[in-house]
Amino acid sequence: MKIGITCYPTYGGSGIVATELGMELADRGHEIHFISYELPMRLNREVENIQFHEVEVTTYPLFHHPPYTLALATKMAEVAETQSLDLLHCHYAIPHSVSAFLAKSMLAPRRLPVVTTLHGTDITLVGSDRSYLPITRFSIDQSDGVTAVSRSLKEATLQIIGAKNEIEVIYNFVNCDKYKPSLNAELRNSLASPDEKILIHVSNFRAVKRPTDVVEIFARVQQQLPSVLLMVGDGPERSNAEWCARNSGVDAKVHFMGKRDNIEELIGISDLLLLPSENESFGLVALEAMACEVPVVASRVGGLPEVITDGVEGFLVEPKDVDTMAERSLSILTRDSCRIEMGKRARRTAQARFCSQNIIPAYEAYYRRILDRG
Repeated sequence: MKIGITCYPTYGGSGIVATELGMELADRGHEIHFISYELPMRLNREVENIQFHEVEVTTYPLFHHPPYTLALATKMAEVAETQSLDLLHCHYAIPHSVSAFLAKSMLAPRRLPVVTTLHGTDITLVGSDRSYLPITRFSIDQSDGVTAVSRSLKEATLQIIGAKNEIEVIYNFVNCDKYKPSLNAELRNSLASPDEKILIHVSNFRAVKRPTDVVEIFARVQQQLPSVLLMVGDGPERSNAEWCARNSGVDAKVHFMGKRDNIEELIGISDLLLLPSENESFGLVALEAMACEVPVVASRVGGLPEVITDGVEGFLVEPKDVDTMAERSLSILTRDSCRIEMGKRARRTAQARFCSQNIIPAYEAYYRRILDRG
């Protein structure tokens, strides 16, 4: 198949999933065309069967904001026509599925099926805004196929948006050959002493991720156990998290590492992942940690209970309950046998339910169903 993929190329779950999906599909012999304003962060340009098409937005004094949605629609139509695409796959509803609707309208009567994958905040934050709700609902209902990354997100879409289109749940995935326990002793020793445990948080540092809660949890752990915290990523709440670390007196043990390419190595050398989000449609980083045999302490919200079983691969705690999250973290970190066994169970779960070799065929089958509708 020849598949066009549009996503946000920045440091966020939807873009990561879209990029990894494209590379996995390319490895399976499909021709993939990424269409976006920048090269996606995790895209390996050396993978065969992948092309990137940059969307250039014209600036003009009359435009207060550059018309990206229109430029994207034009580029989608152009690539679909010149590359003979079989379908477009849009990740994150706004504005991508709107642009795709315009693109396929421009190409009529040529058929260009559009699949939209909902990732979370496109529904729970952007889509629920009254000013965007009608266009979000329209773009979903006009898509030829719609998928959601968890049952929780599917239910939220039906409740919040009131979409009429059928929604297929296809879970996020992880490459279990890439994400695995790390033996990089040099990297670990550069970040922590042998007697210290390593806690890690990976996100885009938005308020919904509650990075200050991560620091507060760590401060409580640090009082009872020698440890360091890796804060990986960047975003609007980073400065607040840095202030919290200084104010709590743990700044010397908190490493703000910014955006990194070697996520799997950093997770792989860690002992525990913290994910105290206010909402998570799925929690991709939790799955990546599980594949690396790293237990997770996370909020009991959204799709996370579909990924983590409380007490099995880690612990689920009510959001904002920093004290209980710290207690659960300590219960894992102070008992190596418990931590190791939880980690092994976590990887087994990732391998059995969420490995790319299981999920990618589900996307291929879904594409074929959409194409077969004629």
